[in-house]
Amino acid sequence: CYARFVVEKNSLRLTSPEKIKGTYDSAIGNFGIPQYGGSMAGAVVYPKENQKGCKSFDDFDCFFALKVWNVQQAGASAVLVADDIQEALITMDTPEEDRLAAKYIENITIPSALIEKNFGETLKKAISGGDMVNVNLDWRESVPHPDDRVEYELWTNSNDECGVKCDMLMEFLKDFKGAAQILEKGGYTQFTPHYITWYCPQAFSLSRQCKSQCINYGRYCAPDPEQDFSSGYEGKDVVIENLRQLCVFKVANETNKPWLWWDYVTDFQIRCPMKEKKYNKECADVVIRALGLDGKKIEKCMGDPNADEDNPVLKEEQEAQVGKGSRGDVTILPTLVVNDRQYRGKLAKGAVLKAICAGFEETTEPAVCLSGGPIV
Repeated sequence: CYARFVVEKNSLRLTSPEKIKGTYDSAIGNFGIPQYGGSMAGAVVYPKENQKGCKSFDDFDCFFALKVWNVQQAGASAVLVADDIQEALITMDTPEEDRLAAKYIENITIPSALIEKNFGETLKKAISGGDMVNVNLDWRESVPHPDDRVEYELWTNSNDECGVKCDMLMEFLKDFKGAAQILEKGGYTQFTPHYITWYCPQAFSLSRQCKSQCINYGRYCAPDPEQDFSSGYEGKDVVIENLRQLCVFKVANETNKPWLWWDYVTDFQIRCPMKEKKYNKECADVVIRALGLDGKKIEKCMGDPNADEDNPVLKEEQEAQVGKGSRGDVTILPTLVVNDRQYRGKLAKGAVLKAICAGFEETTEPAVCLSGGPIV
């Protein structure tokens, strides 16, 4: 198994003291709100106690996100986390499936970045020696901004029972719909939804597990939503609904109304939840009719999930998962890519809009990027 990961970086410029001035790399954290399109200057502080940031500030190792939360609570505007081993920069991520952690992670509003161990030791030594250490964090080139249109894609999932990350994703889709549709209707952006699928090795394609999690004889699979093969929905139910949502986008796009995808996914989320046993074709058809979409075209686009052949829509998705150029392979959900650069930070309306707006060539930003006010 091989996957190519790309660590998104921003520039860190050390402006004092003179003896260590220079520009250094730092890796943008996968939580908080990076200041895409902007920069931030300030003095570096290294506390005499609680230097790992694992306890509140009013020695144990802990999650990156908890360190950042504790430092935010102490009044910091940004956080630099020094790696404890000498290695290439990695992306600081959020704890998996930790509902208690999710509460503080959702409230992290400052940017954070990981720096290499040696650079961290240099900063600590300078501060301990009495030097005033000043830095400038720069996110202006974190998102390419070549022209007056931004292309962005969201790797998403229709499963609404997969834990904390799915809850956050569903909330984001609902909150961001208005902004997304304003940008799309104005021709300012080109949005494309994507869905990850896995495949079942051919030797196991007739096994009970593959039959319940896959369609098209093991070619396209998703995990069982409840992780229980004996009850509830199956992985193949998720694959089929993901495929339907892809086809909703394609059919809507053909009628020059690609923004209807946002209406479909948010309406489906409300009307057809798994917990109410409504996650099915019948409920989906009600949503499709309500939006005035051509159900027959969507069915034709979806093809036959029981056929022993490739599905062209899902095959294209699997090929799109492979990273190209500056973008790494897509292996986790959700993943947002703006102008072919993976977004880092909190999946929230304001933070994502800031990143998208940073992708416009200077002076071509739409009004929604310049107003700074709430979007309805």
